[in-house]
Amino acid sequence: MRALLIGGALLFLAVMLLLPLAAVFFEALRRGLEAFMDSFADEDAQHAIKLTLLVAGIAIPFNTLFGLCASWAIAKYDFPGKSVLLTLIDLPFAVSPVIAGLIYVLLFGAQGWLGPWLAEHNIQIIFAVPGIVLATVFVTFPFVARELIPAMQAQGNDEELAALTLGASGWQTFRRVTLPNIRWPLFYGVVLCNARAMGEFGAVSVVSGHIRGETNTVPLYVEILYNEYNFVAAFAMASLLALLALVTLAAKSFIEWRVQRADRARTGERLPDNTPVHKLQHS
Repeated sequence: MRALLIGGALLFLAVMLLLPLAAVFFEALRRGLEAFMDSFADEDAQHAIKLTLLVAGIAIPFNTLFGLCASWAIAKYDFPGKSVLLTLIDLPFAVSPVIAGLIYVLLFGAQGWLGPWLAEHNIQIIFAVPGIVLATVFVTFPFVARELIPAMQAQGNDEELAALTLGASGWQTFRRVTLPNIRWPLFYGVVLCNARAMGEFGAVSVVSGHIRGETNTVPLYVEILYNEYNFVAAFAMASLLALLALVTLAAKSFIEWRVQRADRARTGERLPDNTPVHKLQHS
């Protein structure tokens, strides 16, 4: 029975995950390495890659700062509206990315609530880079906070209070006590945030306007190439996102291995390989 369950799970993963992933790289390289590399020489392709990196480069620091502040407040203090803040952090998980994009169109679009005022001041958000950044920040901001909150709650306040009692400043306490304890959950949250930021399609599709060479990120550009029957270029660009997914998985495994290793060195206990990062950090 055990072998049957394991075999069934592996077969399901092979068909649903590994086979499609292999198909992306096979189609991207179907006409050879030269055709594959030529796909990235196009100016629109290079612009899509640069825009994707730019948006992720803005969204990730913002979400990291927000995640640190929100998780610190939730884990360390009791205040009115704490449960509301927790619910709002999870809001992007509950709302479809397309709906999130439509919300920003309703707020900042030409016919939106703030559209006339933005037009008078020559500020364009929708169908421009600011709108893409806003949509990406919205769909990615829970990832860092959701990794840090359980880690900080498990850490407790004892070490920080001891440091403050010994005369450490607030910044010294955070840098030398709090941050070392949450570094791996923080890094894991940033990795997940980066993967989602670069691969986001729904919300970005609504607010970008699909302007070629101006507002297309890599996922949007893949769709355009595929609709134009340029399959090699489409799968070549898609292979970038697939490679990012593989790097994310490798980073996740590395983080869990490092946390497990540190935990074993400290306690001498062996934990299950699938233990979440925040539990490994503080078990």
